[in-house]
Amino acid sequence: MLAIIAFIPIIVTVVLMVAFNWPAKRALPLAWLLSIIIAIAAWKMSVTHAIGYTLTGFLGAFEVLVIIFGAILIMNTLSRSGAMSAINRMFTGISPDARIQAVIVGFIFGAFIEGAAGFGTPAALCAPLLISLGFPPLAAAIIALEFNSVPVCFGAVGTPTNTAFTTVQSALVQDTAAQDTWKMALTKWSAIPMAVGSFMILIVGVGLMCKIFGKDKKFSDVGPVIPFIIYVAVLFDAMYLLIASVIGPELTSLVPAVITLFIVMFTTKKGFLVPKKVWTFEEKEKWDKSWVSTTEVAAPKTSDMPLLKAWLPYFIIAILLVLTRVTQKFGAGWSSAMKSFTIGTGESHVILGLDWNYAILWSPGIIFIVVALITIGLHQMNGEAVKGAFSDTFNMIKGAAVALLFGVAMVNIFRYTNFDNPAMNSMLVEMATALANIFQKAYVIIAPLIGVLGSFMSGSNTVSNTLFSSLQFQAAQLVGLPTVLIVALQNNGGAIGNMVCVNNVVSATATTGTIGNEGRIIRTNFLPCILYCALVIVVVFIAIQAGLDPAAASVAAQ
Repeated sequence: MLAIIAFIPIIVTVVLMVAFNWPAKRALPLAWLLSIIIAIAAWKMSVTHAIGYTLTGFLGAFEVLVIIFGAILIMNTLSRSGAMSAINRMFTGISPDARIQAVIVGFIFGAFIEGAAGFGTPAALCAPLLISLGFPPLAAAIIALEFNSVPVCFGAVGTPTNTAFTTVQSALVQDTAAQDTWKMALTKWSAIPMAVGSFMILIVGVGLMCKIFGKDKKFSDVGPVIPFIIYVAVLFDAMYLLIASVIGPELTSLVPAVITLFIVMFTTKKGFLVPKKVWTFEEKEKWDKSWVSTTEVAAPKTSDMPLLKAWLPYFIIAILLVLTRVTQKFGAGWSSAMKSFTIGTGESHVILGLDWNYAILWSPGIIFIVVALITIGLHQMNGEAVKGAFSDTFNMIKGAAVALLFGVAMVNIFRYTNFDNPAMNSMLVEMATALANIFQKAYVIIAPLIGVLGSFMSGSNTVSNTLFSSLQFQAAQLVGLPTVLIVALQNNGGAIGNMVCVNNVVSATATTGTIGNEGRIIRTNFLPCILYCALVIVVVFIAIQAGLDPAAASVAAQ
């Protein structure tokens, strides 16, 4: 009975967001309030501790918001300075083949934008660029959404994976080295299934484009570009897996995308693995009316900014992140000191008996903000452009801010509901126990689908991980499955769910002028979504059957 009661805030969130189309910024505050009422009424949690864990939840969400703010600020700064349009200019004249263009712009450039900013920005930037290259607007929206899946676990310099780790951190052994080991294992095993799936999603995505929008309506038209797809996927995955295994989540999507982009653009211009027969869409006059924009879409503005100058801010960011993360792993005193320096309450217990400490100098968001300020001078931006960049950023993160603040606060309540009554299980343990009893060892099948649900509801893998990572971790412990692998499946599911989540679909239709096609896009992308989920399940299932349990010693005994 307690498990059913504990699930009420989650059920209400799902119903409000799916059935009534409430945004996360409206649904999650109500769900948080319900969790408070239930915790106090059914678990006898004190009002003081309910407020205290809410406040520490807000402060924990603030750490994530700094990263989101910084990542989006640098993108908006480059957009306002003209650098982003200079970057876009690179893609003209690479290849007239639309299948090649879809892979380079939709997948590789999309992975770069996801790694740098995340939160729906790849569809907003890549889809209009594809339209400018001659794609039907509806095809551009579908491609941009489908291909924005592989890099999402590490979007906005690793925010979803870092959020998943932060959410479960208190359940790990309270030793920094052990926690770092668990986090690196989570990063690696979030990357491995997604890397394996990159081949499939590229082939399926291009094949569906050929089937739906091609002259001959044949999926098999993807065949001639499969060698090119394999080449791109191997090149990207090799760096993707290396960085995930050695450095950490911050650069796992960003750096491989940049390097892959420049290598593939160079080799493509040389004709390497480019089909001799060019595949393009039919003339615009023959397009189905549902494919075209129903509202005017602004063409990307032009800029004569040199390409190196346009890319320089991102190169600086990559260098700074690599220097700090890699040197810290090898014991550099200055980088360890940066990670150890915190602002907050120390152990004063001033937040109603609780503490909060923030390693501010270690935050990728601070690096982004500093580089954005440097870029203002570097690109000689005027006051109006600077004001616009900051204004755009604040407007973009408002909804995410509210959702994250109350989402993290609600998870805190779930986790610590029994603080004043230790004889009872917390709400989180009750929910996890119910799921564990239902699915047992088959829980590996349901784990990524829960991630998809969270992303579908909220439009964000970060919010999905905020809501469900702790639940997945606890359920894994109860059924005896490796916690790293199950939380990685949660992370994978949240990433895969990006291609069908309502928020992203609405964003894509708005930027391509195809509003009204949301249902059609979700139906089209549902098959790739399910195929990707099945594939990551198989990969992790094989790992479990092989007896793999990454970072098992890092998990605290229950």
